[in-house]
Amino acid sequence: MTLSPPDPEHDSPHRPLALYGPDFAADPHGHYRLLRAQGPLARVRIAPGIDAMLVTDYQAAVDLVRDTDTFTKDPRAWQATVPADSPVLPVLGHRPTALFSDGAVHTRYRDTINDSIALIEPHILRAEVTRVAQQLIGEFSATGSGDLVAQYARRLPLHVFTTWFGVPPEDGERIVNGVGGMMNSAADAAAAYADLVRVVTELVAARRARPGRDLTSYLLAHPAGLDNDETVRQITLIMSAGHDPTTNLISNALLHMLTDARYSGSLHGGAMTAHEAIDEVLWQDPPLANLGAHYPRRDTEFHGVALRAGQLVLVSFAAANTQSPHVLSDPGAGSGSSAHLAWSTGPHRCPAKQPALLIAMTAIEQLTSQLCDLELATEPSRLMWRPGPFHRALVHLPVRFTPLDPGLGRVGGTPNG
Repeated sequence: MTLSPPDPEHDSPHRPLALYGPDFAADPHGHYRLLRAQGPLARVRIAPGIDAMLVTDYQAAVDLVRDTDTFTKDPRAWQATVPADSPVLPVLGHRPTALFSDGAVHTRYRDTINDSIALIEPHILRAEVTRVAQQLIGEFSATGSGDLVAQYARRLPLHVFTTWFGVPPEDGERIVNGVGGMMNSAADAAAAYADLVRVVTELVAARRARPGRDLTSYLLAHPAGLDNDETVRQITLIMSAGHDPTTNLISNALLHMLTDARYSGSLHGGAMTAHEAIDEVLWQDPPLANLGAHYPRRDTEFHGVALRAGQLVLVSFAAANTQSPHVLSDPGAGSGSSAHLAWSTGPHRCPAKQPALLIAMTAIEQLTSQLCDLELATEPSRLMWRPGPFHRALVHLPVRFTPLDPGLGRVGGTPNG
């Protein structure tokens, strides 16, 4: 049975706030304050004509993601009410993956992802990230300036993904553009996702014919017996949930260190660390700000709000985290705590938390140890953020620093030991 699209004027006295334009990108927390004033859930618009209920309350968010009896992750009932060309479908549309399934099907897909990620040895990953970080830093360190998004945070995870999955180097930019395009949820989102699928489909076909020593080959050989399309979809899920958010985590944490006075000595070996900056960003500005899509299995009431069967309910990890008493009482109190929801919780919590943290921490430590007088090259208010309802992502992060002479260290200084 096809559901009727929600009617925001009938269902809510509040006009839904748009989460997909430049106004939201420029001031998401101002939007979250307005939404929290409406209660634990509020209606939002995530694309033209596409509304959702957004959970902004911390306890309600925890209850939602753990309640598998009331809510399903399968979006197909909701999807039947959405235009086929909607720009949010590349992120929210159903595919045979762990993200869009429940029960035994979810377990089967989830096991293949967990088992694959378990093959990534932390010390090998750290060494690889260190090698790539030093290479990337070397490409711009003599100039005295750079864009830490385009030249560093965006490129470093790409190298990791292409190496571990065996992606041909010439296809790397297509991976990045595909993931970034789908997350932007703009007019070209479907085309971006389609090209990402084409790249991975070619990769899977090549590895099916000739296995290698990479995660793609392992997924194909996994006892779960994934077919080619299932393998393609798990890989695109891992890439979309891994590359863009890791890029955003690195760049958002670097921005935090460059603009928060408590980190003013960190770039010179101060007490505040990359780990603390990452943790505070995960509390206050998580790279995936709003997602965790769930759908009521039946008409229900949740935290005092009536929901219809099949209605889209999203979790605002950013709003829930900053509503939490931990953050409300002290902006730095979340540091060192694992109570934030940036990795979600429950059966669909992020399976790649540890590798992502290792990549981000190593990337930041390498950068700040080599370019220890980094400073922002523009006013923070002039920085631009990528529009989109799901992510918190900088467009650019311009910096300046004392140039390094390749092989010697700082220009005009003494050689490095």
